[in-house]
Amino acid sequence: MNVAYWSVAGLLALFHLYGGGVKVVRSREQLLPMMAWVDSMPMPAVRAIGLVEVLGATGLLLPPLTGIAPWLSLAAAIGFVVLQIGATGVHLARGDRRIALNITLLLTAAVTTWLATTWL
Repeated sequence: MNVAYWSVAGLLALFHLYGGGVKVVRSREQLLPMMAWVDSMPMPAVRAIGLVEVLGATGLLLPPLTGIAPWLSLAAAIGFVVLQIGATGVHLARGDRRIALNITLLLTAAVTTWLATTWL
């Protein structure tokens, strides 16, 4: 299970480190081609979502690596499930039916949550 956790959680963390980092540092104009939803969100909210993603990715990796508060990895994985449920809702509310990536990330976060519970 340890190898499975690191494989799935590592991929999820890499995705959110990149996606969150981009939201934190790029301007609205730079984000619009990749994320159409940012045109209807205040930039402080976009930045906050990016920060949550970066912190969550860190939470998936650092606690198991250091052995300090390993329950935080479970909390981070659950947070990503909640984040993707919200993201899917935002896309559907905007009339955007392209939610395959959100569903994939939701399922990946759910598997990560399950795997995190097996070794806590």
